[in-house]
Amino acid sequence: LGDAAPEARAFLHLGATSAYVGDNADLLVLRDALALLERRAVRVVARLAAFARAHAARACVGWTHFQAAQPTTVGKRACLWIQDLVLDLHELSARAGGLRFLGCKGATGTQASFVALFAGDGAKADLLDRKVAEKAGFPRRLLVSGQTYTRKQDALVLAALAGLAGSASKFAHDLRLLQHLKEVEEPFGARQVGSSAMPYKRNPMKCERMNALSRWILTTSANGGWTHATQWLERTLDDSANRRLALAESFLAADAILVLWEAVVDGLVVNGEVVRRRLAEELPFLATENVLMAATVKGGDRQALHERIRVHAQSAGDRLKAEGGENDLLERIAADPAFGLTREEVAAAADPRLFVGRAPEQVEEFLAAEVEPLLAAHPEALAGAAVEVKV
Repeated sequence: LGDAAPEARAFLHLGATSAYVGDNADLLVLRDALALLERRAVRVVARLAAFARAHAARACVGWTHFQAAQPTTVGKRACLWIQDLVLDLHELSARAGGLRFLGCKGATGTQASFVALFAGDGAKADLLDRKVAEKAGFPRRLLVSGQTYTRKQDALVLAALAGLAGSASKFAHDLRLLQHLKEVEEPFGARQVGSSAMPYKRNPMKCERMNALSRWILTTSANGGWTHATQWLERTLDDSANRRLALAESFLAADAILVLWEAVVDGLVVNGEVVRRRLAEELPFLATENVLMAATVKGGDRQALHERIRVHAQSAGDRLKAEGGENDLLERIAADPAFGLTREEVAAAADPRLFVGRAPEQVEEFLAAEVEPLLAAHPEALAGAAVEVKV
């Protein structure tokens, strides 16, 4: 720089410590990196939203404790994934917008060297600090600092990346469970090899990679808090090499996760018949309360009918475990004269649409209120083709 601007050579380094260059540059990079992740995350939200809308009313078994519970819909479950990611997007945006520039603060943050540069004129030193922040595009600057910007900013950024990683890992774990059930699967390439030993397998390798990278970010995110907690007084140097690893590699990992996430959602496969059959297997048990009410309305004794359902349900369950095949609980109830219900009335009480509540409406309401405004605010993120993921 001195060779390029010889008249400035004599005072170029006055006040400008390495932190003046490095920390201010890091803040520029962090802001741009957060914006890049935000654009990628918006693309994932858009694809998940299209998936949710397409399957808003497709009833499926809901799971609590990974045991069959009340039915939900495939689209409603996708909205749970989207909701987490939307919250992450707000956090990424808040972190980018909340970054404060270091500016021209000097060796211990007092601006003493810059005041000296202006022959004791503190107002000029303050004006320089303001102008440098403005030129860098930061509306806010740190009014007080040590030699470096507070490492609290790094800790908050890494926490936002950890939040993103947690959401991605939740999605990937859910999809791996669904792929085990053969209900929903990640895309599988025509020449993709699932296992070198078992050629029939379709291992969910993209989701497994998402989980692996997410775990790495989640464990690394604590690094930011520790670095902030162990900054001595106006600064120490044990943060330097550490930050170069934690910040750069966490962003690279988060970027890779979002590329994988978009690729997975772009090719999600819903095996509708499998979804229907599993719901048909579990629904008879879930429908017993509706059947009981219908029979009681027709004059049955609720307590007596409850006991008969218990006996029928145990027998049907035992048969399923011993023999497999279809769940015949509803047939047993329809054939029992104590209930006084026709087969049509029993079937009507077990209509899957009766058990998903407002799930289809919730999908449309959520997408309209939370997702569509977000997508409308980021048209630039939706332009261009998806990144191809090699298998």
